[in-house]
Amino acid sequence: MATTTMHAFAATFLIIIFFFNGFHLSYALSSHYYSKTCPKAEEAVTKAVKKAMSNDQTVPAALLRMHFHDCFIRGCDGSVLLRSSGNNTAEKDGPPNISLHAFYVIDHAKAAVEELCPGVVSCADILALAARDAVVLSGGPTWDVPKGRKDGRISKAIDTRQLPAPTFNFSQLTQSFSQRGLSTEDLVALSGGHTLGFSHCSSFQNRIHNFNTMNDVDPSLNPSFAQRLRKVCPIHNKVKSAGSTMDSTSTVFDNTYYKMLLQGMSLFSSDQALLTDHKAKGLVNKFASSQDSFNEAFVKSMIRMSSLSGGQEVRLDCKVTR
Repeated sequence: MATTTMHAFAATFLIIIFFFNGFHLSYALSSHYYSKTCPKAEEAVTKAVKKAMSNDQTVPAALLRMHFHDCFIRGCDGSVLLRSSGNNTAEKDGPPNISLHAFYVIDHAKAAVEELCPGVVSCADILALAARDAVVLSGGPTWDVPKGRKDGRISKAIDTRQLPAPTFNFSQLTQSFSQRGLSTEDLVALSGGHTLGFSHCSSFQNRIHNFNTMNDVDPSLNPSFAQRLRKVCPIHNKVKSAGSTMDSTSTVFDNTYYKMLLQGMSLFSSDQALLTDHKAKGLVNKFASSQDSFNEAFVKSMIRMSSLSGGQEVRLDCKVTR
């Protein structure tokens, strides 16, 4: 896809009006939102992400996953960044989010932006920008991030049950995405974010031990790949840090994830589920054969997903409400 087309799509003034998880959202986003009030905000965020990446190669995957987990609860409102307080357990301490990390990157970026223009740029926008930078700095495509999100005041661990699980089948996945106004193409394209990062054994244990009454191992898994996973993650595994990279180039944003998926070498049931639907499988094949096609679809889907928003304020500290 031509870069100009990619940027033209992103630069469009977006007006998002629909029902999302019970919340009525009416939001106007623009790629030029801070052009006058904080023109150097994006530069400051990129600098913070780049510095963190120089010390920790897991940062890009962490930021991309954090953004996804933020957007799928109440929209991209930075609620995943809030810490638990008093009697409230926040999203970041919900079971699916326990393994989220690199929150310090957002804190550092926010501090840098606050020095430039106090009280102007939301934490939700900073997270959206950091996720984009994580992709770009890992060799992936760039895009203009529509901005103008506000930060939410509500963050509850119980709501993380709404996140699509790695054990989901295709029907469950499409229901989860459609509730957020996202299509099958969005589902397949955003799943490509699994090209970055690492997964603990618990997320794919169901496929390599006691799969069902007939098979100990998921028969859709490549046998030699399954055997390697079983060695890393034995049935009575006691090493909490044990697991596997998401694909063979886990620090590079590319289409290897799709190629491995077609070879029976994906980690999650939710990955394999993409091959159980005719349209989704066609998209997997398309993205596996063309990095450009994947980049184009990923950019469009990221813009759609990251335009879900429902916050009310601009936090001065991403960890606490004002």
